[in-house]
Amino acid sequence: MTFARSLLAVLALGSVAQAAPALSQPMEQFVPIAIYRTGPYASGGSGIYGAYADYLALVNERDGGVNGVKLVFEECETAYQPDRMIECYERLKNKGPTGAAAFAPSGTGSVYALIERMTEDKIPSITLGYGRTDASDGRVFPYMFTLIANYWTQNTATIRFIAEKEGGFEKLKGKKIANVLVDFPSARETGPVLEKQAGMHGFEVRNFPIAPPGLDQRAVWLQVRQYRPDWILFAGWGSATTAGLKEAARVAIPRDRMIGWWWSGSEEDVTPAGDAAKGFITSQFHATGQDFPVFGDIRKFVYEKGKGNVEPNRIGSVYYVRGVLHGVVLVEGMRTAMARFGNRPLTGDEVRWGLENMEISPERLRQLGIDGLMPPLKVTCADHEGGGGIRFQQWDGGKWAMISDWVQPDPSIVRPMVEASAAQYAREKGITPRDCGT
Repeated sequence: MTFARSLLAVLALGSVAQAAPALSQPMEQFVPIAIYRTGPYASGGSGIYGAYADYLALVNERDGGVNGVKLVFEECETAYQPDRMIECYERLKNKGPTGAAAFAPSGTGSVYALIERMTEDKIPSITLGYGRTDASDGRVFPYMFTLIANYWTQNTATIRFIAEKEGGFEKLKGKKIANVLVDFPSARETGPVLEKQAGMHGFEVRNFPIAPPGLDQRAVWLQVRQYRPDWILFAGWGSATTAGLKEAARVAIPRDRMIGWWWSGSEEDVTPAGDAAKGFITSQFHATGQDFPVFGDIRKFVYEKGKGNVEPNRIGSVYYVRGVLHGVVLVEGMRTAMARFGNRPLTGDEVRWGLENMEISPERLRQLGIDGLMPPLKVTCADHEGGGGIRFQQWDGGKWAMISDWVQPDPSIVRPMVEASAAQYAREKGITPRDCGT
């Protein structure tokens, strides 16, 4: 054998040796689950991210994984603290044959802390109903997905709901709206769009911040009472929601004139308030209840096998639904990506491509057993929100009752604000926005 042929043979063997690990890699996709089972907001963390794990378990047990790829997941306790979230992310991001498929930073403050890291690592962030609102612009934030609905979308739908109750947008002129909020990053997200709408429709807004964790609110609600608002927007959460409802009742503020954002709208938040919660309204980007086929499948394939991650009586509750939908969008994003890259473990960047080319149609919702649980979703390179609707629910003293159909937000307000804010971020960070072909 000549030297040249010997060299080619050695190189060929080397190529085979290098390819072998890829060919023999396990058919597993690693999914980290950042959860907070401790701290003042533990009910939200355990419900949402426990349900997220339940849906991944369902896909494994019922379907054998995603197109044959088993989902391997691991919890990391964060106590809803950004520093612990960063540690959790760094510890888990490289696990599995291709690293983390995606990461769901549990908390808006944690999203802010991780944006640059996740972008550099090319791992997508999945945040349903929370996160940095202007990250809905995928041209500037390619790895951030504020799916279904962001905070500004929520707020335009809420003002539309109030206008409908008052008899039209023209009836909002001269009205007073109190914006009562626990003073943390996610609650402050609604400020810019609320001010914009006040200017458009002629109503007055006054902010009433509450120091976290929001257990002592007596002075704030006395100030709200003195303001004599026509409507109250309430951005509470966890025990802060319970405390706020009790104080509102104590100073005789009608709860059916209070509209909470979706983080005030869980059973765990309102039940401890007793009669003080009755009549309270909140927004939601999904429905609730146990009668959706997906929950029957979870009971059969996960809980009956002893593999559940949440107390069974919470299945179908608000936080539980939200966690299941986290799982739905991740898995559907993976399916979309596999149609292009093949049925194998995916890199974070490949999952990103899948998420931003994902469409969950009404037909697909029916196939997944979640028809009516969430609105249809269509994500694009430029739009990482997906254009979801908002529903409103009211607490009747024992359960949530839906009191609206899907209320459409106002993209003519939200999208220009998203793009302007994202463009400012791009200038500050020296980012050249992607060309999405539009």
